[in-house]
Order: sequence, then C-alpha cells, then structure tokens
Amino acid sequence: MEYAIDVQGLTKHYPGFALEHVSFSVPSGSIVGFIGENGAGKSTTIKAVLDLIQKDGGEITLLGKKDGAALREVKEQIGVVFDESYFPDNLRVPDVDTIMRCIFRNWESEKFLSYCRRFELPEKKMVKTFSRGMKMKLSIAVALSHQTKLLILDEATSGLDPVVRNEILDIFQEFIQEEDHTVFLSSHITSDIERIADYILLIHKGKMLLFEDKDTLRYEYGIVRCTRERAEQIEKSQIVGLRENQFETEILVKHAGKLQNAADLVVDRASLDDILLFTVKKDRKERGERG
Repeated sequence: MEYAIDVQGLTKHYPGFALEHVSFSVPSGSIVGFIGENGAGKSTTIKAVLDLIQKDGGEITLLGKKDGAALREVKEQIGVVFDESYFPDNLRVPDVDTIMRCIFRNWESEKFLSYCRRFELPEKKMVKTFSRGMKMKLSIAVALSHQTKLLILDEATSGLDPVVRNEILDIFQEFIQEEDHTVFLSSHITSDIERIADYILLIHKGKMLLFEDKDTLRYEYGIVRCTRERAEQIEKSQIVGLRENQFETEILVKHAGKLQNAADLVVDRASLDDILLFTVKKDRKERGERG
C-alpha cells in the first residue's frame, strides 16, 4: 500500500505538552479524519508534518519523499488550509490568481477561477468584504488549483454554517475520485468526519489512541447498557471504555456482534462522539486524571 503521509515516532516538546512518539500512515486515495479535544495535539502534528515547526524526533515521509515538506517538488503538490484565511484584505479574486501563478509552477488558473465561480465568489470585491465562509472557499480553491495530490486541512470547516460545510465536503469527496489524491482533515465536527472519512485518527494529549477505518468503527463498535454486575461478565478484551451511573453501566465494546444475541443486553450503534468520549475517558483514567 502506498502512503501519502507516513509518520513514525514523531516527538515534539513544549512546556506542559508533548507529542509522544506519534506514528500513523495515511493511505493514498483516502480521506482521513483527525479528531481530538482542543489542545490534544492536532495542530502541532500538522505543523510538524508540514515542516512549519522543528520536530524533536521521528521521521515524516510525504508523497513518498522523506522530509517531503522541505522539498519544492513535494510542496507544490500539497494544498493546505488552516482555520483562518491569510490573504491580504485588499486583494480581489483576479489578484489572487496572478500572485499564485507566480508562486506555483503548476498553477491552474482555469481550475481556480472555475472553483471561484462554483463557490459564487465575487471577482470585483475585496477579500475584506468576504464572509468567513467565502474566505474559506477562496483558500480551498487555491489549495486545489496547483495539481494538488495531498490536501491537508486544520479545522478549515469550523465556524461555518451547515450549508457551506456540506458544499465543501462535497468538493473533498470529488477531489479523491482520482486515486492518487488524498485528504487529511482535522476537525472537531465529528458529523463531518463521519460523513466523508475513510479512516479515523484520534489523538489525546499528544498520544495517538486510535487509528481505524470507519467501517470497522461503524460495524464492530457498540454501546452496551446493562447492570454493573452484568458488565463484569463481559470479556475485558472487548471493553474499550465504560461510564457508570446509579442506574446502569454504559460500555463501549469492540466486536459488538458477539453480544448481539445476549437476551439481557442492549447493544446500540456507537457514534464517533461515543468512541471519542469513551476512549479519552479510558486514557484519562489510565493516566490517573480526573474527568
């Protein structure tokens, strides 16, 4: 299998926070959803992958090239969108086209302007008049218009209304129709991730807790509700995490199908939010933290 992003043993230390030997591989031709709480390490990981910060250890390979983000030939194939637009306020769409043509050797003006028309971005108005959604659409149009193979987005859809987010997610799904195109999407909006991602990557306090394909999460994980006594009879190897209250015990289990025929158990489908909450709760408990 070819990987668009391959990270092995990535470490980065800050006062009070550290990425702890982070490893994951993003298959080419897929959409990977990168989730975790605020401050979990998503942005730090992405900045390290893009060589925007100096890593303390580990190896990063992009599009088959070690330390690819430092190579112009690789950078030209990577489209990046952050949670804010960084275009000067006095620019118009044609100005952005002219500037990008000077930056990227493979800049595709026709494709860029086509995206701008599709996004209904006014050509004669300055960026400062654009709404947040329009600015993000402009950033995405740029990111997709230089023969891009890898699209990396850090909370690019946060703060946008559902209609705009839906439109942008459609674009991402169209983008990966070409098999060598890949999307790495960091977002705290789990409904967006559930809709389009092929794989889910979960980070908590600088540590990777889960990397699984979405179909496995959808069909293999479940929420069991039962008494505390009955919960103790479930195989420990199946239990991902649990939550107790005075009335019942809720358990996130793997291989939920093994429990479907148990007459005394209720097994419901686990949402991505459930998987995030229970997995993080288990990690906190193992670290000896409260919450």
